[in-house]
Amino acid sequence: MSKGTAFRALHEQEGAFIIPNPWDIGSARILAALGFKALATTSAGMAFSLGVTDGHVSREDTLAHCRALVAATDLPVSADLEKGFGDSPESAAETIRAAAETGLAGCSIEDYTGDDRGPIFPFEVAVLRIRATVEAKRALPDDFVLTARSENLIRGRDDLDDTIRRLQAFAEAGADLLYAPGLRDLDAIRAVCSSVSKPVNVLIGMPGTAFTVTDLAEAGVKRISVGALLARVAFGAFVGAAREMAEQGSFRFAVGAMGSAEIGNLLGAARR
Repeated sequence: MSKGTAFRALHEQEGAFIIPNPWDIGSARILAALGFKALATTSAGMAFSLGVTDGHVSREDTLAHCRALVAATDLPVSADLEKGFGDSPESAAETIRAAAETGLAGCSIEDYTGDDRGPIFPFEVAVLRIRATVEAKRALPDDFVLTARSENLIRGRDDLDDTIRRLQAFAEAGADLLYAPGLRDLDAIRAVCSSVSKPVNVLIGMPGTAFTVTDLAEAGVKRISVGALLARVAFGAFVGAAREMAEQGSFRFAVGAMGSAEIGNLLGAARR
């Protein structure tokens, strides 16, 4: 079974599954050792690991990061490829082909333009871009799971009706999975899941949300991702420890540190 086929099967099983988001090889291997069945990259976490902010990593560096995470474990990996490194449908389609060449089992393409003056692609353009990626996906030699993202809710457009309209159009265009980051309550999640014909991914980590896997599965969610949350947790602990040293001259943070042997065991288990 190819990684793409195995990845698709996860979306066809009963209930919801968690797809955590590592930001480097070490975090990917630890997540694999802990028993997760698939991984997804995080554009923000990757950017932080490279010392830049989200949205400022080149196409070449992003694809190199994808290759590294694909090679890190035997798990299927899906990638956050933002808008596909270009505005045109053709550039989005080329991104699908480049993503597949890295060994990815899937990726997401979003309708965020990257320009805060006009943050969301017009409806017709957004749909054309997904149609182009679907055509590219169908021409690939192996299975590939395409996630179509509607970014309204995290880009200053609190319009659930338009978000659902876009997701419905993306599903009709042939996307395999639908994703609207920024859903903050179960009623909105249920509204999305009941309005579309394809599986739905929900992002955990938005302020004020405290869902469980059971909550989300009962609402109709199929896949649960955490975006940059794990990276932000790690960076939060790191910065807190560094500030304690710099400002207080103490090392109380060491009490909560994970042992090197335990980390080594997890990394070794993933490689085996």
